[in-house]
Amino acid sequence: GVDNLVVLYGARTGGDGIGGVSVLASETFDANGPAKRPSVQVGDPFMEKLLIEATLEVLHAGLVEGIQDLGGAGISCATSELASNGEGGMQVYLDRVLLRDASLSPEEILMSESQERMCAVVTPEKIDAFMQLCKKWEVEAVVIGEVTDTGRLVIDWYGDTIVDVPPRSVAHDGPVYERPFHRPSWQDALQADTPTGERLPRPSTPDALKHTLLDLISSPNLASKSWVTSQYDRYVLGNTILAQPEDAGMIRVDEESGLGVAISTDCNSRFAKLDPYAGAQLALVESYRNISVAGAKPLAVTNCLNFGSPEDPEVMWQFAQATTGLADACLELGIPVTGGNVSFYNQTGENAISPTPVVGVLGVINNVEHRTPMAWAGDGDLIYILGDTADEFAGSEWAHLQGHLGGLPPKVDLPAEKLLSEIMVAASHEGMITAAHDVSDGGVGVAVTEMALRANIGARFWIPENIDPFVFLFSESTARAIAVIPGTEELRFSEMCAARGMRATRFGVVDSGLGVNSGHPGEQVIVCDSQFTLTIDQLREVNEATLPALFGGEKCSAQVSESYWDQ
Repeated sequence: GVDNLVVLYGARTGGDGIGGVSVLASETFDANGPAKRPSVQVGDPFMEKLLIEATLEVLHAGLVEGIQDLGGAGISCATSELASNGEGGMQVYLDRVLLRDASLSPEEILMSESQERMCAVVTPEKIDAFMQLCKKWEVEAVVIGEVTDTGRLVIDWYGDTIVDVPPRSVAHDGPVYERPFHRPSWQDALQADTPTGERLPRPSTPDALKHTLLDLISSPNLASKSWVTSQYDRYVLGNTILAQPEDAGMIRVDEESGLGVAISTDCNSRFAKLDPYAGAQLALVESYRNISVAGAKPLAVTNCLNFGSPEDPEVMWQFAQATTGLADACLELGIPVTGGNVSFYNQTGENAISPTPVVGVLGVINNVEHRTPMAWAGDGDLIYILGDTADEFAGSEWAHLQGHLGGLPPKVDLPAEKLLSEIMVAASHEGMITAAHDVSDGGVGVAVTEMALRANIGARFWIPENIDPFVFLFSESTARAIAVIPGTEELRFSEMCAARGMRATRFGVVDSGLGVNSGHPGEQVIVCDSQFTLTIDQLREVNEATLPALFGGEKCSAQVSESYWDQ
């Protein structure tokens, strides 16, 4: 409404982050280029916490008519978006902005991307209450303007008008690039180079399969990340329900009802290089699946799209394919994209990175008590795999360890992903399953190993009939998950899967007593019938040795096979 006040609150505006989005997304980085340090925003986590609490309280008290965070392009973006979302215009007095650096020019103040700032529209009657709440949380606030009926965004600097534009022209009517793009000349040859058994010899003996599993769980991509994550507190406030290495992170947001949110991010840039359209969808469905196997319902998507120079028609083609694939998949899954960001010019000279569309999915669980962890717990619980396994190794972790990239990535089956999600969420809510884990990087063999390591309890499993052991253990086919079911729930679970048309195959059982009969008394082991036996201590040593060896200067475990470390 006209005469409502525009309030800037939070941290003071500084010189950090000026042009941050435009510089970081549209410049190359080389030794001869200008320093980019001034464009890096400086965060203050404590101020962020105060700002969040103040914002939640003013919203709960109904003190604001509109609100906008200050992100890319800072004040210029926030004021134009607020003004364009209303019926009128806005008058802003830029000289009122509280500064950390008094030497900033008006252009720098407008474009600064200093963190921890918000812009709110407040009625004159509520401004005192708004300011009192900001004071309570020790958050600085200042009125920098008011809403007008002119239909224009006017920004003054000590009496001089420096901006006078229709706000929608800034916020929504920006120029649309029509850059040329075409399929890369090398794409067809890359996709034709499939990792067949003739092209890449496949392990077939029990000993070779065992060493393949050890190679995979010790690879940098699949090795334990605890060397990094244990250096940070993941349990502040005591509401962390699931944390790394679970499929999704989960926190409780309401202690009375148990309401929780889960989040997962994912990307395999190898898949995206083989097929950018499918690669973006594969990143989405794995994050989507990770949320579901934790027991939460996927609700929203965000993304971080990383590519080389859009001035290269081949890179622009990759970008167009990836965004189209992501949009098509979100439409079919019925899950909206709430936001995201794009980072271009990620290359050195003419060498661009592989297309890397990172996709995050957020889900909600009504009560975190119904969550599904990765670790199995009870002796005798049955291990099922849901979904179909095919011979799909292009872009896989196994192919990567062989130094190969070629072929077409695993087939995306969106209806199957949606069905799997519905089944996993329902099974979790109904108490049918005690543990679950998605099957993705490294296949079933790695998934079972990760569950055993998380539980520190052994298990016996076998290769289902009519499938090659190597394919069953290490294929990265999509729309699959492992579910662990108490014997008392097997019939109900199997009937639910059958009724919905989901293949569910029992292939193992949790057993903490296998060590005695396998020559490892007193130890927990995983036994793959007629193939191999490995103790959990062996697996853990290999899995946890990689990152300390790479980054901490520690000697690699002798258990890690030389075939991997020599690559």
